[in-house]
Amino acid sequence: MASFNNRGGMGNMQNLMKQAQKMQEQMQEVDKELDDYEVVGISGGGEEGDETVVVYMNAKKIINGIEFGSKISEMIDLSDEDDVEMLEDLIMAAINDGYKKAEKVYDDKMGPFGNMGGLGGLM
Repeated sequence: MASFNNRGGMGNMQNLMKQAQKMQEQMQEVDKELDDYEVVGISGGGEEGDETVVVYMNAKKIINGIEFGSKISEMIDLSDEDDVEMLEDLIMAAINDGYKKAEKVYDDKMGPFGNMGGLGGLM
């Protein structure tokens, strides 16, 4: 029959809890970085320019702003249904571009923690 050394067993548990707490603190720091990280999604010309739609968001995919290039207003007639649809498509393309970039940043930053977001229910 196996016997447990109370000191060794408790020491290992305390060590595990300290490591879990340290990992949780690190994850909170990274979480804050993700809030502050700026991602730029672009559609239209491929670069920020006169004919583009630019969407600003953080790495958690929270949109902070949308900007239209100076020529967009010349190109779009809001009374023309086709132009409105084109503008909607440009906005969605910029958002999707930003989401793709934000996902990469999120994966890069949170990757070291694997599936430990909830620490397996321990915390």
